[in-house]
Amino acid sequence: MLLGVPVLKRVLTSLAVLVTASVTIVACSGYKSSSNNNNTHRTSGLKFRAFVSNPLFPSGGFNAPVVNIVDASKDVLAPSLVSLVANSPQPGLMALSSDLKFTGIFSPVGNSVTIIDNNTESVAGIAGTTATLPSITLPGLTESMFFSNDHNTLYAAVPSAPTNESSPGAVEVLNLQTGAISASLPVPGAHFIVPSPDGNSILVFSDNSDNVTVITTVLIGTHSDPRSTVTGFDRPVWGVFNGSGSAFVLNCGPQCGGKAAGVSILDIGSSTSMGTVPVSAATYGMLNGATLYVVGTPPPNPPGTNTCTGTKTAATTCGRLTILDAGSLSVTGSAIITDGRHNRMQISQNGQLYIGAHGCKSINISGGEVRGCLSVFNTSTAAVTIPPQVGDVTGLQPIAGRNIMYVVQNGSLSIFDTTTNQLQVSPTNSKNNKGQVDIVGQPFDVKLVD
Repeated sequence: MLLGVPVLKRVLTSLAVLVTASVTIVACSGYKSSSNNNNTHRTSGLKFRAFVSNPLFPSGGFNAPVVNIVDASKDVLAPSLVSLVANSPQPGLMALSSDLKFTGIFSPVGNSVTIIDNNTESVAGIAGTTATLPSITLPGLTESMFFSNDHNTLYAAVPSAPTNESSPGAVEVLNLQTGAISASLPVPGAHFIVPSPDGNSILVFSDNSDNVTVITTVLIGTHSDPRSTVTGFDRPVWGVFNGSGSAFVLNCGPQCGGKAAGVSILDIGSSTSMGTVPVSAATYGMLNGATLYVVGTPPPNPPGTNTCTGTKTAATTCGRLTILDAGSLSVTGSAIITDGRHNRMQISQNGQLYIGAHGCKSINISGGEVRGCLSVFNTSTAAVTIPPQVGDVTGLQPIAGRNIMYVVQNGSLSIFDTTTNQLQVSPTNSKNNKGQVDIVGQPFDVKLVD
């Protein structure tokens, strides 16, 4: 079962709603837009922007699907936005092209992917025409998608995709020039995909599997099968590339019905597992310089055991952060964090590691402890902060050049000051910085597009 897709607070009343007249919508350009440093065609007029997907923005008495635009230099909501009324009924998960020119937005209602031209702040157009690029319908839900290095293709993992093989699941290849699926690569239960830095390889992680599928992208569309299978893992769910030639594979182990959690080294050229180092739990990871951060939630063993021992909390199940030296793959530290299925991690410029999960046990005691699915680890002091906010974390975005982290949690955007790891407060006598941005609706994801 797919996780992490929030239930809408209310049903969208109409997909034919027009955005309020005060919002200016410009005509779409070709898919190959001009540089993002050019503000000529931007309705917001901003130079440093964050996009926030929001399926329930109030407009004209209805709730319209939009992308809200935030001035990321001042933390102020722009009056203009990107209307998705005719394209994406429930904008949620977003993916950003490496050149920052395009944003892909997935809607779980209709299973569609819409491409936004970040420069024009509108749905992307088809090059050489006045037509907009149509939304591309996937054969099911996705939780994992990314742009190719040339930005002309988007890959999406769809675990329920019907195929001619015995089990459902595929990696869908979306052609962003034509607005259609150009290839469907059957991989049973394909749930998460991770590209190599050079774009030549894709790691595919499937539900309830002890294998990793490697897709060689240059072979897609040829007579050679682009897929190869590497065995010897224990419920692998995520990978972190260490250059393009090797990757760290995270074995989920008991949290996903397997035997032992660990981190394996996968040699891409030989498609061989090179050994495994045990860790407490592993569902997500991030490489920062020479340090590999791995997070997950170990099941209580034996059942009923309090896995939060050593911390002051009413929770009885906690997650674990394991810190490894990426060179030797030796464990150098660990910390207790909130529980759940961890699938978000970002580090601020001053070394604060923000970790997000979904499906955690929220604590909300009147006059007492409040905690949800967000943890913050100070990489300098090893201190852990659990912000007093409940609910799933669906978006994390550090703001370049600032000690600020945008967090989407429980359907709201929060702005954290990473010098204190508390909610930002507006500076005294500030006319521009508002401290927090009040986005009405139900924000889901956030991306810095400049």
